[in-house]
Amino acid sequence: MLTFEEKLNIIEEFPELEKKEISLGRLNFHFEGSLYDKKIVVYRLHPNGNGFVYAGEIEDYPTDEKGMVNIKDMNKEELRSLIREAIDSLSLSPAEKNPVMEEWLNKNDQALVLMREEDGFNVYAEEQLEGTFNSYEEAVNFLEQEGFSRL
Repeated sequence: MLTFEEKLNIIEEFPELEKKEISLGRLNFHFEGSLYDKKIVVYRLHPNGNGFVYAGEIEDYPTDEKGMVNIKDMNKEELRSLIREAIDSLSLSPAEKNPVMEEWLNKNDQALVLMREEDGFNVYAEEQLEGTFNSYEEAVNFLEQEGFSRL
């Protein structure tokens, strides 16, 4: 297990993170460049070596219900890699992380394009916006109800 000082040295390798002292000698490290409401990357780093890293925006990474990963027993490489992934995940929009661009056709060979943009999904007929949806499932449901199927 890494000591508090070793963890602190690793965390401070990331110039994007800003150290904030909180109660009981604990530290938080904020990423002000986050595209999300979440700005704290390292949470409650304690002098006993316990602490957490926010990994809630990293796809398929096991976290608790708050998106946190306990770093108490991590080695140098694991901690460094997790922090890099956490910062990167907060630096990309959902559309950049998981792009979607699909062409859908109906029986009359009319085409629509489904695209993920920012926090939603848009359907276009050439350059004209046909619909905006909160989820992929909503967009697909619309397209299927209109008689379109994915290529």
